[in-house]
Amino acid sequence: MSRDAHRASAPTSVDLFIVTFSDTRDRTTDRGGDVVEELGVAAGHRIQGRAIVREHAERARHEIASLLARDDFDVLIATGGTGIAPRDLAADLFELLYERTLPGFGELFRMLSFAEIGGAAWLSRASAGIVRGKAVFSLPGSPPAARLGMEQLVLPELGHLVAELRRPRAARRGL
Repeated sequence: MSRDAHRASAPTSVDLFIVTFSDTRDRTTDRGGDVVEELGVAAGHRIQGRAIVREHAERARHEIASLLARDDFDVLIATGGTGIAPRDLAADLFELLYERTLPGFGELFRMLSFAEIGGAAWLSRASAGIVRGKAVFSLPGSPPAARLGMEQLVLPELGHLVAELRRPRAARRGL
């Protein structure tokens, strides 16, 4: 099936949950999460909730695992915690949780970021993967970076990705 055929048969609206990793932001100051919500809604997707997760390893792991066990959303989009500071733990957490990684996402995100911010782009640990049948995207918390990831990478393929994840296991090829 061609790329256009895949897109044509994909859902046009999916359920999203937004998580922000931060020790300093709250719902009123979470600009990266606001960008993700604004763009998701504008693209016709439904926001099933938002959460601020503090960057404490065990607590964050428990909160994310609990969220991913829910069945009321298809996609988790996280912002923040993708840098290199010792407290930036989202990238490490998702690396442990991903059942399947989507390495091209991080590679393309850094390539697109390089065009905007130069060499500092390689310091980003943005990533994507699959956990419990859900697509998970981990974006930086800065509003411009969240916008870049959503507009250029997440939103154009979101319906297609969710359609693939919803396919019955019998329709997938075994190894």
